[in-house]
Amino acid sequence: MGSNGTPGVVARATGRKIRAAARPAKRRLLVPAAVVVGTLVLAGCSAETNAQWKRLGLPEGATDRTEAVRSLWIGAWIAALIIGVLVWALILYAAVRYRKRNDDAPRQTRYNLPLEVLYTLAPFAIIGVLFFYTVEHGNKITAMSDNPQHTINVVGQQWQWTFNYKETVDGQDGVWETGTLDKPAELWLPVNESVHFELTSPDVIHSFWVPSFYFKLDVIPGRTNKLELTPTKTGTFAGKCAELCGLYHSRMVFTVKVVTADEYQAHLRELAAKGQTGAATGGQDATTIPGHGEQEGEK
Repeated sequence: MGSNGTPGVVARATGRKIRAAARPAKRRLLVPAAVVVGTLVLAGCSAETNAQWKRLGLPEGATDRTEAVRSLWIGAWIAALIIGVLVWALILYAAVRYRKRNDDAPRQTRYNLPLEVLYTLAPFAIIGVLFFYTVEHGNKITAMSDNPQHTINVVGQQWQWTFNYKETVDGQDGVWETGTLDKPAELWLPVNESVHFELTSPDVIHSFWVPSFYFKLDVIPGRTNKLELTPTKTGTFAGKCAELCGLYHSRMVFTVKVVTADEYQAHLRELAAKGQTGAATGGQDATTIPGHGEQEGEK
């Protein structure tokens, strides 16, 4: 108002103070608002989706190997998160703390022995911990029993699956079932009974994978890979080949039906009644490498 502008200066200063006081208030509101928005988003998800979030993307497990795989998976994510937060915190601290050159900035040519020892040993410590838990859980996941209750030979061939149930059914030494491109194979398993799988291939590398079983293993020509697990939940589960094996790789799918022991035995009797007895090895011979005259086990 005056020629010297003093009242105007006071008014502007007062306005700046008001705006400065309002900024912290706005910042304090951001956290509750983020919490509310996050809660609403999560509330809109189904119970199944929320459960999958807790498993960090894993499907619901259906075998006795579930806990070992899940704990290793989640533990690895937790370790990665802790290390990532620590590294980003150090980067941001250095960027902010030394954003201007002044007398407080550390000398760029000076060595700091304790710090160098720390960032040399820390990665080895991290690797050591991850290696320990990987081996510990890996031993549980790949453990084999001396006397499994059932043995099934899984044959992966271009481009479907064959399942040979190695047990006596109505006096017959084993039964089998196989799939086609038009009608994918079905694998029947008894709940709460251990199953030993022997994986073979007559042609190229395939990969036997049932996501809900938390297990995947390659099927390699000329070699028998083995795995063992116990289904713990009845239901129907999707299986597939996880190795690019040729033109119709995407059609190499199958269904796993986990049923009661009585239903399992009834299904095997149905296969025997159809005449599907003995063993179907897939292709010409699942133990023969194409172009190689020797069979598995021969020198």
